[in-house]
Amino acid sequence: MTEIKNITLEDLEDDQQQLIEKSDIKTLAKYCTDLANKQEEIKTAEEALKLLEEEADKISSEIIPNLLAEQGLSSLKLADGSSVEVKKMYRCSVRKDFQADAFQWLRNNELGDIIKNVVSVGFGMGEDNKAEQMLSLAEQQGYQPEQKTTVHAGTLAALLRERIEAGLDMPSDFFSTFVKDETKISRK
Repeated sequence: MTEIKNITLEDLEDDQQQLIEKSDIKTLAKYCTDLANKQEEIKTAEEALKLLEEEADKISSEIIPNLLAEQGLSSLKLADGSSVEVKKMYRCSVRKDFQADAFQWLRNNELGDIIKNVVSVGFGMGEDNKAEQMLSLAEQQGYQPEQKTTVHAGTLAALLRERIEAGLDMPSDFFSTFVKDETKISRK
């Protein structure tokens, strides 16, 4: 004989809650798997993009400039009206370990005016009036000003270009320099 079990409303609610929890766990697991798959797709796409960028850089900085140079050209117009031009790209930065030496070299070579000298003082909330005082007043009142000397990277790159075009160098002891050809295609 089959035993009949009395099912209460509370039993039905417990069963329903377990079903909902299992369903939520399955949904959560599905989204976790989806996220892991998307992250892997992103990683693969980033690697593919990096390879494409490297290939484009080789064509831009080596292949096209060399082919144009072989023809004695630095630019040309294509049949579709777009133009191709090869220009030098310059990058220059101060070597961190030799910053003081680099700044002294710039000053010794009458280039000190490109050095930016930034002095700042930190103030707490509500101290706007004190912030407006001159730097010397800040020192007199016990604030510790921070001083930072820099040269903008674009300014250094322009200086490098000017010096190379004038047949001068930049001391590699103090500066990291980078010069390469870059092809620009202007579409009509």
